[in-house]
Amino acid sequence: MLDLKFVRENLAQTAAALRRRGHDFDVAGFEAVDVQRRAAITEAEQLKAAKNGLSRRIGELKKSGEDASELMDRVRLMGDQVAAAEARAGELDARLYDVLKRTPNLPHESVPDGLGAEGNVEVRSWGSPPRFEFQPKPHWELGESLGILDWARAGKISGARFTVYRGLGARLERALIQFMLDLQTQRHGYTEFWTPLLVNAETMYGTGQLPKFEEDLFRLRGEPGYYLIPTAEVPLTNLHRGEVLDEAELPLKYTAYSPCFRAEAGSYGKDTRGMVRQHQFNKVELVKFCLPERSFEEHEALTRDAEAVLEALELPYRRMLLCAGDMGFGAAKCYDLEVHSAGQEKRWWECSSCSNFTDFQARRADIKVRRRDGRKEFLHTLNGSGLATSRVLPAILENNQLADGSVAVPKALRPYLGGLERIGR
Repeated sequence: MLDLKFVRENLAQTAAALRRRGHDFDVAGFEAVDVQRRAAITEAEQLKAAKNGLSRRIGELKKSGEDASELMDRVRLMGDQVAAAEARAGELDARLYDVLKRTPNLPHESVPDGLGAEGNVEVRSWGSPPRFEFQPKPHWELGESLGILDWARAGKISGARFTVYRGLGARLERALIQFMLDLQTQRHGYTEFWTPLLVNAETMYGTGQLPKFEEDLFRLRGEPGYYLIPTAEVPLTNLHRGEVLDEAELPLKYTAYSPCFRAEAGSYGKDTRGMVRQHQFNKVELVKFCLPERSFEEHEALTRDAEAVLEALELPYRRMLLCAGDMGFGAAKCYDLEVHSAGQEKRWWECSSCSNFTDFQARRADIKVRRRDGRKEFLHTLNGSGLATSRVLPAILENNQLADGSVAVPKALRPYLGGLERIGR
């Protein structure tokens, strides 16, 4: 959430920054409510001062034995007026915060202009897409012909946008997850967590999924209202909700594997074949808590940690700097890592989004840092996929397919598969 004080003092700047994202911020409406709020607060303060003055006069009258009943009636009336003015200020304050709850983060100055994917900028690329002497197949055909992925039975037991992994398909998925966790914990210094898959509404609010994106979430019936997590970012970030961390502790680097659940609202008819856009998929997540002055440096490092997975798997990829209008709700700056997929019409698929949220999530979740001099301020949070297996596994199958229909196993994964070099029929 944006800082109310900053927005109030920089309305034109805030509106201009949000226009870069395609968000229309109602300056006049916000300002009108804020003026009314300030008027109510001023009224309450003036009434309190007058009431206190009358109370002192009542004390003097009583001390001298004079009748103070009329003043006492006025004080009681003023008390009601103060309560009414404070209630009105509270209601107006809530209206301002309700606007901010639904307002995205301000884009960083280094983020390019643009309202869609066409405005994104390629920052770097790694590896060369493979060349085949045969017509490469998409992963859904490879998975079925190898007997390792089954969409028909997934549809029978669950419906569209689900996958059943079988035999070496299940082992490959498990190997990917284990490899990515080992890489981030052993080489990059992340602490591994295993968190609940069900969280409450306050947790979803802390990372920005609520209230704006409720339609994209799976909510369980009954009370309390539990939600299935769309990513491990949600519970990992909220581990420190309402806490104050010491400056010496930072940065904190957390990772976790989790199944992820997304309703994919608004994506009807898009990418229905294969496992690119699923209601349930697996992902290893990276989360950082850091000092504000270090967050953009830490953002670059986190993105490199995610890229290291693709490089170890020898998968060609490109890093895209997202334009202002294509970033996620809470991001101030975001890189997408897009992996090459040889067998699909669309050749590049996002497999990781690495975002710097600045203090946007920290304000919502009330996570602060205590400086060495005792001052407290909101820290910065970052997160990135490290990576989503629903995009990486298809890339492995498509980029490593051989003429006989088998698939070469990346060298980095072979120790996790008992030395297996190829997946055949």
